[in-house]
Amino acid sequence: MTEDFHRIRRLPPYVFEHINPIKAKARANGVDIIDLGMGNPDLPTPDHIVAKLQETVLDPRTHRYSSSKGIPGLRKAQASYYGRRFGVKLNPDTQVVATLGSKEGFANMAQAITAPGDVVLVPNPTYPIHAFGFIMSGGVVRSMPADPNEDFLRSLDRAVRHSIPKPIALVLNYPANPTAYTADLDFYAAVVKYCKQHDIFILSDLAYSEIYFDDVPPPSILQIPGAIDISVEFTSMSKTYSMPGWRVGFAVGNERLIAALARVKSYLDYGAFTPIQVAATAALNGSDDVIDEVRKVYKLRRDVLVDSFCRSGWDIPSPKATMFAWAPIPAQFAHLGSLEFAKLLIQETGVAVAPGVGFGEYGDQYIRLAFVENEQRIRQAARNIKKLLGSHGSTGNVVPLSA
Repeated sequence: MTEDFHRIRRLPPYVFEHINPIKAKARANGVDIIDLGMGNPDLPTPDHIVAKLQETVLDPRTHRYSSSKGIPGLRKAQASYYGRRFGVKLNPDTQVVATLGSKEGFANMAQAITAPGDVVLVPNPTYPIHAFGFIMSGGVVRSMPADPNEDFLRSLDRAVRHSIPKPIALVLNYPANPTAYTADLDFYAAVVKYCKQHDIFILSDLAYSEIYFDDVPPPSILQIPGAIDISVEFTSMSKTYSMPGWRVGFAVGNERLIAALARVKSYLDYGAFTPIQVAATAALNGSDDVIDEVRKVYKLRRDVLVDSFCRSGWDIPSPKATMFAWAPIPAQFAHLGSLEFAKLLIQETGVAVAPGVGFGEYGDQYIRLAFVENEQRIRQAARNIKKLLGSHGSTGNVVPLSA
């Protein structure tokens, strides 16, 4: 009776289980850790959202069980958001479910649609729940390229032709965590056409829809005619409204898939605390100015990080979206792999990052950097790293972003 349970055996240790003890030990020794690892927003939730929560929580009627699929007002607000932002019309009663963050929604959708041995196509690297939601549900994951290009489409065709049984679903995530890749409507149209021809569901994670930097708003796959016949999309209020601990997200799209998710959730939870749902409704129905401010903060941090790290000798590609940079490990440390390099950074520089291997084996030569510290702290991280890189030789001719 000492063996791990079946589902636990299928899960590797979460990557931060390796990193967090090292961070804790360094802090205990008085080291000032600059934490660029977890994508945990440090910005405060806007005042009017907090005020609505405070107002609502004073009503004792809101302290009772809520609705697992979300209160009607919240679902209507999400449907209105999709209409304004994407021009997509949704029925809030049959095509929208509120979730406890997009992560919970994704995991429970996997539970709802996966039979043991079902094949699901998942990008690699990608956010862990995209793969492990299906692994925990008894499914089999087949890796796909993360970059939305022609190679992806060729790989999709190859995977469908050579998978037995035929895949039941394809996971998409653009803007992507951790790679920050973005997709356009032409790419979505090609994927939808192919998946409709082969009866494959599409699960699109659009959690970073509002964190973009080049005045090109990321599209929704549901903008493609006919996509709603096979697709569900997941969004989150965590980053958009700086509400990570509130745990509010959504699944929208195909009625059959939404009904399956709602049925599973009805057995598992009673939804978020009603005052949180009311406050989330106020956020969605309120001004977009707060979203613009969040976007400006992350854009400034991106620019500072890319520029200062480049000056330190570490060339960081500038992401078009998300709150992350996806950075190749400097050449002189590439032999370490991402986990050992992340440990080295904490020990030698006091900078914490997310090892790329935590997002899939094809991420092992990369590090994810989150824009969750202010500009001063980011510059300090770059100065600390410069000392490490300088002591191990040059990374080559690097041109600073400002040049």
